Amino acid sequence: MTELSPAAASVWQRLKPIVPWLVTAALFAGGALALHHLLADVDLKQVMSRARSTPWPILLLAVVTTFCSYAALIGYDRSALHYIGKDLPTPVVALGSFLGYAVGNTIGAGPITGGAVRYRIYSGLGLSALDIAAVATFASVSFGVGATIIGFGALAVHPHALAHILPFEPDVIRMGSVAIVLLCLGLLFVMAFRGSEISLRGLTLRTPSPQAMAAQFLVTAVDLMFAASTLYLLLPPSDLGFTTFLAVYAAAIMASVISHVPGGVGVLETVIIAALPPSVPVVDAAAGLLLYRLCYYLLPFCVALLLIAVTEARLASGRVAGPVMQRLAPLTRSISALVPVAMATMMLTSGAFLMVSSLVPPTSELTENLELLTPLAVLEGGALMTSILGATMLVISNGLLRRMAGAWWLAMIALAAGVAASLANGLDVERAVTLTIAALILWPTRREFFRTTRLTRDTFSMRWSLLILGLMVAMVLMLFFAQKATPYAHELWWQFAIDQSAPRALRAALVGVMVLGLSLLIFGLRPGSMSNTLPTPEEIEQVRPIVMGQPDPAMNIALTGDKCLMLSDSARSALMYRIQGRNWIALHEPFGDSEEFRQLAWTFHDAAYAANGHPVFYSVGTALIPLWLEMGLALIKMGEEAVVPLNGFSLDGPSRKRLRGSHNRALRDGMSFEVMHPPFADGFMDQLKDISDAWLTTKTGGEKGFSVGAFDPDVLSRAPIAVVRHSGRIVAFANLWVTDLRQTASIDLMRHSDDAPSGMMEFLFTELLLYFAAEGFAEFSLGNAPLSGLEARRGATLSTRLGALVYRHGRQFYNFEGLRAFKGKFYPEWRPIYVAVPPRGNILVVASDVVSLINNSDPRKRNMQTA
Repeated sequence: MTELSPAAASVWQRLKPIVPWLVTAALFAGGALALHHLLADVDLKQVMSRARSTPWPILLLAVVTTFCSYAALIGYDRSALHYIGKDLPTPVVALGSFLGYAVGNTIGAGPITGGAVRYRIYSGLGLSALDIAAVATFASVSFGVGATIIGFGALAVHPHALAHILPFEPDVIRMGSVAIVLLCLGLLFVMAFRGSEISLRGLTLRTPSPQAMAAQFLVTAVDLMFAASTLYLLLPPSDLGFTTFLAVYAAAIMASVISHVPGGVGVLETVIIAALPPSVPVVDAAAGLLLYRLCYYLLPFCVALLLIAVTEARLASGRVAGPVMQRLAPLTRSISALVPVAMATMMLTSGAFLMVSSLVPPTSELTENLELLTPLAVLEGGALMTSILGATMLVISNGLLRRMAGAWWLAMIALAAGVAASLANGLDVERAVTLTIAALILWPTRREFFRTTRLTRDTFSMRWSLLILGLMVAMVLMLFFAQKATPYAHELWWQFAIDQSAPRALRAALVGVMVLGLSLLIFGLRPGSMSNTLPTPEEIEQVRPIVMGQPDPAMNIALTGDKCLMLSDSARSALMYRIQGRNWIALHEPFGDSEEFRQLAWTFHDAAYAANGHPVFYSVGTALIPLWLEMGLALIKMGEEAVVPLNGFSLDGPSRKRLRGSHNRALRDGMSFEVMHPPFADGFMDQLKDISDAWLTTKTGGEKGFSVGAFDPDVLSRAPIAVVRHSGRIVAFANLWVTDLRQTASIDLMRHSDDAPSGMMEFLFTELLLYFAAEGFAEFSLGNAPLSGLEARRGATLSTRLGALVYRHGRQFYNFEGLRAFKGKFYPEWRPIYVAVPPRGNILVVASDVVSLINNSDPRKRNMQTA
């Protein structure tokens, strides 16, 4: 096999990410073209008339079968959770499953979008990412295998169902269908009895037992039966039996899933219409398929939107009382993560709905009569405004997906304007009611859209605003100058003639202003820019109250001056970062007001991508894991933090016998402990500097920075310092990190002289624990143990296995295992620490950039640019 040239390989690497999108677009275009030919002789007005004339009992029965199908879909998640050994309350599973399928079926790519919905819901209930991936994979595989067996089974009974669209004889279709069914059943039972396992990207799945397979097959059968019944009821009567139709429906569903076209639009319709008998009028089939789309896809999606809106309204008002709401409380808070994708989809659908409605002719007799009574200017203006608002909504939907606050306000304004335009455009009450409901659904979700943009912060500079205003004025003046001989009249907007230039000029001016307005809207919804310079002393002092007013002492590292600082709009929160190469590396989570953490993190994330960089969140805990995953970042464990609870801490008891003995021995050897508070006596800092300089001579690379502090007298003189004396002479010191909340304490630097007695470090930490326990602190952080807690188990990522290998066998580089063993003497709680990186980011490059920052971040260089 020939290898690609370097140039061809480079082109392929650039095209590879968009190939699936191109294939999906091609399949959608092919389905749309085929559907266009099938509907060439169909009149839209006739389709709408047939749909409106459908008897109400049939519609109600279709709604019942739809929700029976969705009830059966709950069985997928219930079976999957039982399969992985997890047990969740039935109401939680039912609601999570319904939302997952309602959103996934409407948006398309159900295994992906539905899995994302499940992740947002189930992650809040204690399930890990692997558990949720197993649930989504189990459900997708179960449906695929079950639909294949049922579809080909029905085709084996009625091979004539697809005979006129397949190039095979009925007998060949029957034999092939039987062979496929037997092959699928045989493979399943062989794998079940052998206990086979399948590994995919670190996820290992074992084959379910035959009993579990049978139960899941029953769930799939019930689901398909009711889903097919919904469409069968809405299609016109024919001589096509239900069993035969089941084969057609299964084939159409599988074609829709394989195509990955959103909702299977065009693909499902093409297969169904092509497979129906010639005796069925195409216009009646199109009406039935339209009702099926509304009933099976749009109706559950609307119910899901209403559930989300009600949940958001309850959370906003704080009304979560009652036994049912208390039981669903973890789930209702998880639903908030669905708001952006659900509202963006709703706005995208509303925009497309408005644009299409401005293009199609009236489809009801009432609308036609109203158009005769409506003034022409109002009628034409309403249609034009409807199209403009539809295009605007398409732009706004992208801002909603990214949780932009400005997009939420624009969406509310656009929906209100859409209601007015709908009433002006032929008094379209149905469209106005639909947009009103959309606005009512969007209204209680305000708190989920918190990200600032140029629209809501520093929108445009004065120079840019004057330039745009000048262009608009110049356009209007040019219009009046060029057409000054033509008197203005409303009819000019609607005149089309070769020898009349004024109407064309008016419409061209309107289109130009509209394009300019949409361009400004897109620009306004972009995130604001950030400064990449190191902070001044005044800016550090501005951040100091934020650091001291929150509980995590590790955030004192922000005051060293070697990291850029980003403040929230209210100046109540901050985030610290540096730029190295293309990696924008934020150290720890944002700190300050927890209500602003998400906004700060998103602003940093967007600024990095806007600068063609990669956002990285280094040394973060578990509190904001849902946010990192929402950003699409991958979490890689980098170690564990040792935290000692101080409530009731003492050296008493048999478990502390060894620690008590070491402490008493140090006291007998003449060691003593003291905590010094600023301001310090003259010469005190000089003594510490002598110890620090002697300590640095034994280390390679000199002072460090970024994630650790350096010996900077200006920084050290602002916080308490613990010292250990031996025979009255200071032999070791550690600067202490605390905040005004006095919840957690920690240390940064810990340095000692060459002649410090053995056991000095253990003595220092023991005294620190006793001191802060007596001061009423809740816990003391011993710092991180790098690479600790990583397991080189089967299925783990390469970086995890490599880290575990270095942890166990890298003593010649750094005694990772010894560091954990030392901190383990104090019986700490081990809390995982992660680095969040883009999914395609190179973790080795990130690690290299972090090491470079640590080695080169000298606080004395705080006036230098970072990038």
